[in-house]
Amino acid sequence: MDSVQAGAAGSVRPADYGVSSMTARLERVLVRRPALTGDWEAAEWRRPDPDLLHAQHEAFCTLLADLGCRVEVAEALEGLVDATYVHDPFVMTPGGAIVLQQAKPVRAGEPRAAERDLSRIGVPVAGRLTGAARADGGDKLWLDERTVALGATYRTNAEGRRQLREQLGAQKIAVEVFDLPHDRGPSSVLHLLSLASPVTDRLYVLFEPLAPVRLLETLRERDIEWIAVSPDEYGRLGTNVLAVAPGVVVVAEGAPEVRRALEGRGCEVHEYAASELSMKGDGGPTCLTAPLLRRAGGQGD
Repeated sequence: MDSVQAGAAGSVRPADYGVSSMTARLERVLVRRPALTGDWEAAEWRRPDPDLLHAQHEAFCTLLADLGCRVEVAEALEGLVDATYVHDPFVMTPGGAIVLQQAKPVRAGEPRAAERDLSRIGVPVAGRLTGAARADGGDKLWLDERTVALGATYRTNAEGRRQLREQLGAQKIAVEVFDLPHDRGPSSVLHLLSLASPVTDRLYVLFEPLAPVRLLETLRERDIEWIAVSPDEYGRLGTNVLAVAPGVVVVAEGAPEVRRALEGRGCEVHEYAASELSMKGDGGPTCLTAPLLRRAGGQGD
């Protein structure tokens, strides 16, 4: 894929990184090629077809580039099959990346690899989790440019939340914590972003049955509406929606009700083939991307 290249160190300006929104125009994004070998069972994947997995990821990257994103491609980490879900090893902020430590044992090596790739493409590290702190990027949601929602989950523990609150606070960013349910237990991932995806500043896609009541109350207080996803389409990753600009979204194929609802609200919806890339590992377009630069000025602003 000649049009999508990894960035070169030394070619990046300070304006080439910074995120404080889930929906502002996505100008620069990190993706990681999928591993084609590894312990799929330990990672809780259904074994994918490796050729189709690779082809679907290539097509996904091309879609992002066609939508105007500058796509930075990190190489696969063979044996670490979850690593293609590059959203989780760090949290991007206006001042750089906060590198995390992950609770899932088979993902423990991903944050170090992500930090190497961030260095290569000129994105600074603003902080790191240490000691007993554990967190995943999927438990972070920007409510506004000065407020981050954090999920209290089996993947993001109390010490992880404490350190993130401290490090985000150093950038004058407030943190609100929302307790997520036990659901299927510690061995099964349930992130905050598993349940809710902002589409614009005033519209989310959301699975109500597992959503924290206080999150729903917070959204109502902010005059934010949502599209309620059915249990069937929740299982098809219907709540996992990537906004590349306000009202311009990428979704995994297989959730037609969500697509129709989004289009009914005036959104521009782009689907990608997801049978191996997303459905086999339970990671949608948000999971597959780590935004590096979002800037106001896209459609809907």
